[in-house]
Amino acid sequence: MEEEQKEGQLFYIDDHVVHPYHFDKRLSVGVSYRWRRTVDDEWTFGSITLVHDVDLRPEYTIPAPKRKPSAPKQEQDRQTELCQIWEHLMRGALYSVRDYFREGGDGEKIPQTFQATIDSHTGGLNNYSTRFWRQPA
Repeated sequence: MEEEQKEGQLFYIDDHVVHPYHFDKRLSVGVSYRWRRTVDDEWTFGSITLVHDVDLRPEYTIPAPKRKPSAPKQEQDRQTELCQIWEHLMRGALYSVRDYFREGGDGEKIPQTFQATIDSHTGGLNNYSTRFWRQPA
């Protein structure tokens, strides 16, 4: 609690991210923040938008249904999957901005947009996908 209070004097991340009503394959999350170098400085406001292009491939590890689902059911399942991916992207974006400031990052160096990196094994997001300040290995 003490650590969060100390951090709150130097940066604040707005975690009220608007949840979209409809999702498509290009997901994006905007994170707003304010920061300052010292407690005596004025607040500087900024934001970053993290983008992820989803590749929805068929899942071959689960058995196929006996009957093909209806088009509305397929779209509902697609929206559910995209929503889960968006929520993962949103949490990763919030945690990344927080971690960046915790590590002493300069708010002026945060890009306006960042394309999330994908895991080379799964093709999806992982815990490091939203780390905008790290160069991929």
